[in-house]
Amino acid sequence: MKSILLIFILLLSINVNSQSCEELMEYVKSKSYGSTYSSYTSDAIQKVTFYDVVIDYKTHYFAIVCFKRKYSYDCSEYIYQVGYNTKFNYSLDYLDSAGKAFWKHIQPYNDNLGCAPNFN
Repeated sequence: MKSILLIFILLLSINVNSQSCEELMEYVKSKSYGSTYSSYTSDAIQKVTFYDVVIDYKTHYFAIVCFKRKYSYDCSEYIYQVGYNTKFNYSLDYLDSAGKAFWKHIQPYNDNLGCAPNFN
């Protein structure tokens, strides 16, 4: 019985300290100016904004991808925690195809935060 209670308390403490994806996006946006790459000709991606955020003296790199919505000028934002060179690599490829650049450089980081859509 003690072990079940201990597991329950542990799960509650983890859940209380975690941030939602929306809260994480707002935090990242508030702590850094982003570099935005707009994709006017893409059917799926409206823009990608990259952020560098220092947390506990360590730099973390994020990409917020804004996917176009059908029949709307609005988009849906998702956050990815990416590698340090992702912004550079994406910037080299996105003008040829924002979708291909996304799949090559950002989508491989899909599982890092659990905040991105699953396209499978």
